[in-house]
Amino acid sequence: MAILNKIRQRGLFLIIIIALALFSFVIGDLFRNPEALTGKSQNVVATINGKDISREDFMQKVEVAQRQLGPSGTNTQAMNRVWEQEVRQAVLETQFEELGMSVEKDQMRDLLRTNLATSPEFQNEAGLFDENKLNEYIANLKETSVVAYKQWIDYENSIGVNAIQQDYFNMVKAGMTGTLAEGKLEHSLESETVDIKYVQIPYTSISDSTVSVSKSEISSYIKKHKKQYEVDATRDLRYVEFREVATVEDENNIKEDLNNLLNDKVVYNEVSKNNDTVKGFARVTNNKAFVNSNSDIKFEDRFVFKSDLPTAVADTIFNTNVGGVYGPYKDENFFKLTKVVAVVQMPDSVKARHILIPYVGAASAQPDVTQTEIEAKKTADSLATILKNNNSKFGEFVTTYSSDQGSVANGGSYDYFTYNTMVAEFRDYVFQNNVGDIDVVKTVYGFHIIEVEGQKNKQRAIKVATIAREIEPSEASINQVFRNASNFEIGLEKGDFDVLAKEKDLAVRPVNGVKMLDENIPGLGNQRALVRWAFEDGTEVGDYKRFNLNGGYAIVQVTAVNAEGLMNTEQASVTALPAIRKEKKAKLIKDRISATTIEDVASAESQTVKTALAINMKNPTISGAGKEGIVVGTAFGLKEGETSKLIEGDKGVYMIQVTKRTPAPELDNYQGFANQVGNAKVSNVNTKLYNALKDASEIEDNRANTVQ
Repeated sequence: MAILNKIRQRGLFLIIIIALALFSFVIGDLFRNPEALTGKSQNVVATINGKDISREDFMQKVEVAQRQLGPSGTNTQAMNRVWEQEVRQAVLETQFEELGMSVEKDQMRDLLRTNLATSPEFQNEAGLFDENKLNEYIANLKETSVVAYKQWIDYENSIGVNAIQQDYFNMVKAGMTGTLAEGKLEHSLESETVDIKYVQIPYTSISDSTVSVSKSEISSYIKKHKKQYEVDATRDLRYVEFREVATVEDENNIKEDLNNLLNDKVVYNEVSKNNDTVKGFARVTNNKAFVNSNSDIKFEDRFVFKSDLPTAVADTIFNTNVGGVYGPYKDENFFKLTKVVAVVQMPDSVKARHILIPYVGAASAQPDVTQTEIEAKKTADSLATILKNNNSKFGEFVTTYSSDQGSVANGGSYDYFTYNTMVAEFRDYVFQNNVGDIDVVKTVYGFHIIEVEGQKNKQRAIKVATIAREIEPSEASINQVFRNASNFEIGLEKGDFDVLAKEKDLAVRPVNGVKMLDENIPGLGNQRALVRWAFEDGTEVGDYKRFNLNGGYAIVQVTAVNAEGLMNTEQASVTALPAIRKEKKAKLIKDRISATTIEDVASAESQTVKTALAINMKNPTISGAGKEGIVVGTAFGLKEGETSKLIEGDKGVYMIQVTKRTPAPELDNYQGFANQVGNAKVSNVNTKLYNALKDASEIEDNRANTVQ
């Protein structure tokens, strides 16, 4: 009771304490989740110039893009395509709204008329666009299908947006003209020239090893050139692979299994309680059944020429007698046994004509086909009987009876085609019979009355039966790979990644600069789950994880976490170090030179005086030195006969003297050059306008937080 009384006495104090604790919890959660402070939802993929793109709408468009890309396209590729489309639309719509640009009803009708003018469903009897038919079509969509009507609205929106974009770009282009003053300047840049003599002290005259650059100097350089060194958040990784591949022992076992199939074997028959002899591949007569029971690749009932056989064994197999078996031999990722089962003389190409009589249920049979299979066979047999006696009626019968519209115009004829062009039954008849033969052949398309019209290049062909076994790791090998990966992972708990990999004779593969929305890891392929893990909160430098691959495992370790912002000194040193060295070398060269004439500088630096003629500003190139914009610009700022001070160029320190100035000739009219300037500006609208607007826009990309 005493304790309860104390609690009651301090009730207000306890309420305040609890309230503060709850307040602290809420505030802490807000700071852990800054989106809560700004009201941003996980359902917002991006905010562009103040406009949100919802996750639901974005992902619906990604699904459509995924279908358009087909099975080879990845989800990330589809997402990136939609992202670029959405950003472009949002950036340009900002401009349209500021200018009050929109597509009105009359303009939309004109656009639809233009886009649909050639669509038969919207044309009248005269072949002209009929707006009434369009109205009926739209009304029907609205009444019958919500989905189809929405797709139509999306279509209207897309052509409307395209029209506004075209108008906007045309408006900007209309303002891109070249004035006469700009034309005169363009003419001057191209036609005014100077001749110079110069001396160059190349930066390569000072060894890189003699110029030290500190980390602080690199850091200062990065800060001075921030835009050049801004980077997205990235992760550096390294990994080792454990691939499930067949061992030498696995391959030998596969070959041994194939060899065991060659010869007869005795097996005990549980039914008869006697030993039965089962024929081996060398003596079996039903080759198709034997192959299909023992091979990873089914039997192919066709003839092949020598060129169709694997190159390495073609001669041996092609010259094998009927009944002979060759192998086991390796062909790509298979071990094979090949038996020659038949030999014929066969043309390499055939010309034939046919009449196709379809029946109800045959492949590609049209709705107007009414004959049953029995009736179609009877019709075909009757026509064949007539044609065998008088094939002059073939063309007439083609027109009257054949349903193969691909050949009717040619009298039913297909010009010379190779062996595997037609379906098997058609192929076998025309390649294995003689010119002039006529008969009825059934295929999935119906009954064909076929006449062999011509054959070329008869030669030896063989039919083979091949037992193929894929070269793949055994269960024991797969289990060993799993144990090896597990042992490596366990070893990392106390060991160093590089040291452990070296002990296990594993190649360590580094992957640097992985971005948050990447999906492909060099050497591993699509590994979106791996990238997500690397960017998860809590994943730190040194952390590692095992990932399943298609046929193995990869153990991946994070080696660096690079925040968004400026590169660190190590990353930036690739470009910053040479630039800083060049600055230091320029200072060293300038500090040691006291001479004031080109000849004296050349003598002191063991260089030669060179000349360059007819230099212009349009193409600031110096013969013998290359492109040197600052040096050429300095030359045009000097009077004839005047010598410059030391100039820091791109490839060295220069001193120049202008020996001749040739002014641009005066023209009566500079309109041609003005037009040239205007055309260049118009061209830049297509290539640079959108990117300039995009750079000026406020784009908040939340894909990494809202899309997996």
